[in-house]
Amino acid sequence: MLNTVLVALDGSEIAERVIQTLDDFAFSKDAKVILCHVFPTSESEIELPADRPQPESPTFSYFHIEKQLQSYQEKLSVTSELELVTGDPAEEIIRLANIYKTELIVIGSRGLMGMKRIVQGSVSSQVVEEANCSVLVVKPN
Repeated sequence: MLNTVLVALDGSEIAERVIQTLDDFAFSKDAKVILCHVFPTSESEIELPADRPQPESPTFSYFHIEKQLQSYQEKLSVTSELELVTGDPAEEIIRLANIYKTELIVIGSRGLMGMKRIVQGSVSSQVVEEANCSVLVVKPN
């Protein structure tokens, strides 16, 4: 049985699938799920893909993501908390997992291959490599 699970969500279409995966877990009665989202820092924003639309305002983005996480939170049958932080996504996910002493990190994968993976990087791969707990990577259909 799981007591503490960190769920890293990036606002992409795979987030819904990541949340659905939680239905398959056996949680203890005192379990806690931490839903987190990491906003990249200014230095990281240089690395954001130019072919994707970026939010016009950081404030709009924050409230949009917060509302999305709250809607996921309502679907959960266990106690949950929200963490919205700024920094390097993989580093912040690992930091939060260490703070909460999570037993499992659940993260989505965009399924990038080849050059796209090299250019855009893989947060899930870095988390798998560096986390002190188990990591479940949810892949797209």
